[in-house]
Amino acid sequence: MQEIIEDIKTLFASFSDEKIVSVGKIPQSGSIRIYFRIITEANSYIATYGSNVKENLSFINFSGHFKKCNCPVPVIFAANDSYTIYVQQDFGDVSLLNQLEEKGFNDYVYALFKQSLQQLAYLQIKGDEDLDYDWCLTSKEFGKQAILSDLLYFKYYFLDTLQLPYDKEKLIDDYEALSSYLSFADYKYFMFRDFQSRNILIKDEKVYFIDFQGGMKGALQYDVASMLWQARAALPDEWKNNLLEYYMDCVEELLKKNIDRKRFADQYNGYVLIRLLQVLGAYGFRGLFERKAQFLTSIPLGLNNLKQFLLNTRIDISIPEFERLLSLVTEEEIISRFEPLKANAHTPLIVHINSFSYKNGIPLDESGNGGGFVFDCRGILNPGRFDEFKKLTGKDKSVKDFLEQQTKMPEFLNSIFDIVDIAVEDYIKRDFGSLMINFGCTGGQHRSVYAADALARHLRNKFKVKIELHHIVQEAKNWVNE
Repeated sequence: MQEIIEDIKTLFASFSDEKIVSVGKIPQSGSIRIYFRIITEANSYIATYGSNVKENLSFINFSGHFKKCNCPVPVIFAANDSYTIYVQQDFGDVSLLNQLEEKGFNDYVYALFKQSLQQLAYLQIKGDEDLDYDWCLTSKEFGKQAILSDLLYFKYYFLDTLQLPYDKEKLIDDYEALSSYLSFADYKYFMFRDFQSRNILIKDEKVYFIDFQGGMKGALQYDVASMLWQARAALPDEWKNNLLEYYMDCVEELLKKNIDRKRFADQYNGYVLIRLLQVLGAYGFRGLFERKAQFLTSIPLGLNNLKQFLLNTRIDISIPEFERLLSLVTEEEIISRFEPLKANAHTPLIVHINSFSYKNGIPLDESGNGGGFVFDCRGILNPGRFDEFKKLTGKDKSVKDFLEQQTKMPEFLNSIFDIVDIAVEDYIKRDFGSLMINFGCTGGQHRSVYAADALARHLRNKFKVKIELHHIVQEAKNWVNE
């Protein structure tokens, strides 16, 4: 990590004389790219490190083209010779999703959604002019094969995991029919591919777009479907309907002609379905196969989103086997499989989580129940071996970055989450009162502290259960210091 930071500083010096105050890693989400914020005495910048050079080049080239078209995208200031690192304009950390979650469904947020759709239509249509689609990361066009690929992605990574009986030949026939129908969209321009409120940043009440490196030529409706039907945003139907009408207004103004709104809306509904299924496929892959907890907890949101769509919308094409399966997938029994049991105000369970040092022995369970879990973190590379971390703890950002990026701590914790979740859910059902979970390492300072914090956060988010968290060595040190 330190080597990457030094390379970032060298690249920054190639185009700016500003003095760097700090270079800090930004927390990762689902991407394998690593982002850093460069702070100077007067400004801030974003540096990106990614090993996928083709992906980096797609973003760099698309950004340069769209910037020339006056689209709201970042300026790329410099890239290294290998195109594994580039520095771009910083729009801050506030996304449209942040604003929605903070302020709710008010006029200000609605205006930001309108501005986003207006700028989206502009980028799609004006940005399409003279755009070199050879820059695309994968396919140049979201046509029949790409649509079919998304449907198969849903089938393999989500549908097949449910083990529902179905006629494979009839399902593939329905997939062929649906992908053929949607591939004949009337209006094909640049398609963002992942246009959602998390990828729209707000600065000085203006919207800016990021993460369009997966873009290609495709139907206008796909990006609108992605934004308006984002599960986490959960927009009201009135907003969805009115914003779709506003977007069509914007398209007509840019094209300088009227469009067939009924046909546009019919195709839009088809792309809503494709997008919802693609997202469920991604949740299945990241959650059910890679066992990433945040994606597992998103599955019920995705299924409820799909259920709402199916209850109120019909696709203007016959796909009987697929429709039958989708109705089964969105039944309460299936959705409930993925919804964790939630503790309530009357749930007696308290989960006691401790970090400790093996030098002092394993903490005693004073509840009288015994049992629980003890996890040994000493198999994870110890940050305490490095001088810069010796006086820090697992709560410090640089230590967290080290454990997340240079050790197997994420895989270690994902396995622990799977095991502990089974016990917590069972304890809630049986009205048990206490569960103890201990994390030990050599000194009770780095690895065990980080792991205990991570599990506490996970259990609070997933089960809403009461937590008593103690860092035994660190609390003893603080008491002595006082």
